[in-house]
Amino acid sequence: MVYISNWVRYMAHKLEYSLTLSLKNHTEGRGVIDREFIGVVTKNLLYGRITYLHSVKGEGMAPTMGPHDNTLLVRKLPDVDTRYVSVGDAVVLKDPNETHKYLVRRLAALEGSEMVSSDEKEEPFVLEKDQCWVVAENTEIKSKEAYDSRTFGPVSLADIVGRAIYCMRTAVDHGPVSNSEFSMQEDSPILAVELDVDELVKDHKA
Repeated sequence: MVYISNWVRYMAHKLEYSLTLSLKNHTEGRGVIDREFIGVVTKNLLYGRITYLHSVKGEGMAPTMGPHDNTLLVRKLPDVDTRYVSVGDAVVLKDPNETHKYLVRRLAALEGSEMVSSDEKEEPFVLEKDQCWVVAENTEIKSKEAYDSRTFGPVSLADIVGRAIYCMRTAVDHGPVSNSEFSMQEDSPILAVELDVDELVKDHKA
């Protein structure tokens, strides 16, 4: 019964992802016309995955990630807003300074939050709509040396492409990524269906 429940929830997430992605491509004029819409949704639903593997060095995200190469299972988030991410999530986002590269950081604050610096010389400010604040997890890194919102400022939610849900630090040291309670509940059926540890090991060794 648990497996059936996970499968039903997984397919509901997959349908939502397929619809969201297809609608996004449709509204952005990427060639998806009305008569093709159902076909695209069906193809994504039947054959697509809603996770992908991502390799990254994890010094800034210790202890969740190791200092060397880590292999992450990342849940795709095609259209990010405050319904799909929560404070505490480990998110994959475009590097604000090199948009062809990606970072993994903790989501620390969302739109409407007042940000107050420990430096009295800096004025408090409020995150604007669709803005967020991300931080490195490693507390041993000084704030001025951390490559996160403390150095590059707020980032757009639109720059978030996924949420890390499983991390392989080494072939014998791996497990689910600790995210917000809401996100971990949402991601549990996806982990149950799409997690393949052998695939992670193979990718990690490669």
